[in-house]
Amino acid sequence: MSGFSEDCLARMRRVSTATLTTQLFKRGLRNVFMRGVRPLGTYEGNLVGPAFTLRNIPAREDLDVVEGFANPEHPQRKAIETVPPGHVLVVDCRGETGAASGGEILTTRLLKRGVAGLVSDGGIRDSAPIAKLPMPVFCAGPAAPLNLVAHHATELQVPIGCGGVAVYPGDLIVGDADGVVVVPAHLAEQVAIDADEQEKLEAWVLGRIQDGARLPGTYPPNAETRAAYEAWKVAQG
Repeated sequence: MSGFSEDCLARMRRVSTATLTTQLFKRGLRNVFMRGVRPLGTYEGNLVGPAFTLRNIPAREDLDVVEGFANPEHPQRKAIETVPPGHVLVVDCRGETGAASGGEILTTRLLKRGVAGLVSDGGIRDSAPIAKLPMPVFCAGPAAPLNLVAHHATELQVPIGCGGVAVYPGDLIVGDADGVVVVPAHLAEQVAIDADEQEKLEAWVLGRIQDGARLPGTYPPNAETRAAYEAWKVAQG
């Protein structure tokens, strides 16, 4: 269970992260867009799902050895096997781009388990085949070295930072071609409704601009423009 209504998730799948940042700004939230985190491939629609978090700290050579991956309780491997279907695995790499936070095998396992996507503010190895997978992956860019070069995975489902943004377990993650926005869970339902309405209004406004309307009074819309929009909505049924 995601904790969000299907209506909320459906709306979030069609609104842009640009719109969401505006809606969150209106609510006093300015730091919601991850910096340096971009889509690895091209996908239809948005990445949408609750956050399942993995925290990394800097690696230490006596602890971070390849043999540790054989332990099913290794936090990175445990995250891959326990993130619920429909959720987004969000990995805190402290913005370290010189090592991978995952590769093709781990990402394919997430795909097969029905996970909605992967978001990391670190690198991703095997970037070319991962970019072709039918699952959204957002990261800071390609990085060939394995995670142990820079990362020691420590905790699951704790508050983390990713791309300079606070992410709490269960926050709603939304990603598109621009990047990734974190929507606090308690705001998501109303933000989805308001964002959907904002985009309908802006699509109508864009039509007016394309027809030659001037910005003043049109964008942002004044009372007259809003009245015309409401009349158009009624006419559309």
